[in-house]
Amino acid sequence: MVHAHIRLFGDNDELYFRDYLLDNPVIAKEFESLKLSLWKEFEHNRDGYTNAKSNFIRKYTDIAKKVYMSRY
Repeated sequence: MVHAHIRLFGDNDELYFRDYLLDNPVIAKEFESLKLSLWKEFEHNRDGYTNAKSNFIRKYTDIAKKVYMSRY
């Protein structure tokens, strides 16, 4: 199965975050731990789960944008 995302031109935040996690396995493991810690609390609350991850994602997306500025 192929998954596709529709995004606005220039909106590459998901790509920045993905690539940063791929290049930084320690941070990827932290993200995994965060997601697992939120799982039960937000099992039936998708919006709450998404919001609870937002600060982590924003922090490392901002770092990634500086690291990969010319990539996208």
